[in-house]
Amino acid sequence: MNDRSGHALRFAQPLRTLAQRSAFLLLLASAVGLMLWGKTDPQIFDRARAAVTDAAAPILDVISRPMTAAESVVQEGRDLIAIRAENERLRLENERLLQWRAVARTLQHENAQLRDLLNFQRDDAQRYITGRVIGFGGSFVRALLLNVGDDRGVRKGQAAVSGDGLIGRVAEVGERSSRVLLITDLNSRIPVVIEETRVRAILAGDNTQRPRLIYLSANSDLEVGQRVVTSGHGGAFPPGVPVGRVVAVGETGVRVAPFADPDRLEFVELMDFGLGGILEDGPVEIEAAAAAERAAARAAEAAREQEAARRQTIDPSLQTRPTVPAPPASAPEASAPAPTATGG
Repeated sequence: MNDRSGHALRFAQPLRTLAQRSAFLLLLASAVGLMLWGKTDPQIFDRARAAVTDAAAPILDVISRPMTAAESVVQEGRDLIAIRAENERLRLENERLLQWRAVARTLQHENAQLRDLLNFQRDDAQRYITGRVIGFGGSFVRALLLNVGDDRGVRKGQAAVSGDGLIGRVAEVGERSSRVLLITDLNSRIPVVIEETRVRAILAGDNTQRPRLIYLSANSDLEVGQRVVTSGHGGAFPPGVPVGRVVAVGETGVRVAPFADPDRLEFVELMDFGLGGILEDGPVEIEAAAAAERAAARAAEAAREQEAARRQTIDPSLQTRPTVPAPPASAPEASAPAPTATGG
C-alpha cells in the first residue's frame, strides 16, 4: 500500500508542477477570451454585473449598518467634546465681559462725577485739587476723609466743593490724607447770604441733613425755595459759592437743604482762593468763632433797630418795640472739637 501511495505521488508531482507553470497562461487566456466575448456581446456582461450586484447588495447593506452606526457614535463624541470646549471658552469670555462691564460702569460713574466737578469753576480760585473719598467721620461726626494731603498742596481751610456747590472746608491735613468738615456738622459756622434778598445770616450745622440759619434780622422775609450762597465775610470763602436752598421757615427755625449730598460723593474738589481769613488751629479759632457769632448777632440787632426807626419815621404814632439782644455765643468747651467758623 505504501508502494501505491508513492507511485501516486510520483505521478501527481509532475502534474502539479505543470499546473503551476501553466496557471498564468490559463488566466491570461481566460482574460483575453472574456474581453473578446464582451466585445462581441456587451449585454451579457451588463446582465452578469447586475446579477452580482443584486446578490451582493443585501450583504453589503447588513455589513455597512454597524459601520455607519459606529461612525455616527464617534462623530457625536467628537461633536460633544467640541461643544464642551466651546462652552468653556464662552463661559470664560462671558466672565471677562462681565468684569469689563463692571469696570466700564464704574469708570462711567467716576467720569460723570469728574465732569460735574469741571462744571464748578471760579476765576478767583488759585488752585484746584481733586481727591477721592476714602472714609467718613473721624474726629467730627460729619466729615469726609480724602486721599490727598500736604504732598499735593492741600492746606487747612481750603473750600471743598462738588459739582453742585459747597460741602465744607478742610479741617485736618496729613502728609497723604486730609479731612473735610461738612457744612452739616455741629462745629460748622459759615457766613451766608440769601441770594434773592441779600439777607445775611450764619449757616450753623447741627449734625442733621438740614443745617439752620441763625442770627437773621427781623425783616428777613424768608421764603421756601430761596437760594443760599456764601457772603464772603470773614475772609474764609469768596462770595457767591452755592450752598443750598431754604426748605423750611417756621417757629422751629429756618432750615436749608444743601445742594450737594456728601453721602453720594466719590470725588471732592478742593479750591484754594488764597484768602487770609482762613483760621488756624487752637484757641484762636475758638475765640474767632465766638467773635463771628457775636458780630452776626450785633448785625442782626442793628438791622432790627434800623427797621424800627424807619417805621417810626413813616408813622410817628408807632412806638418802637424793645429789642431783645441775642445771647452772646460762648466758646465751646475744651473737650469738644474746635468749631470751624470762617468769619462773621
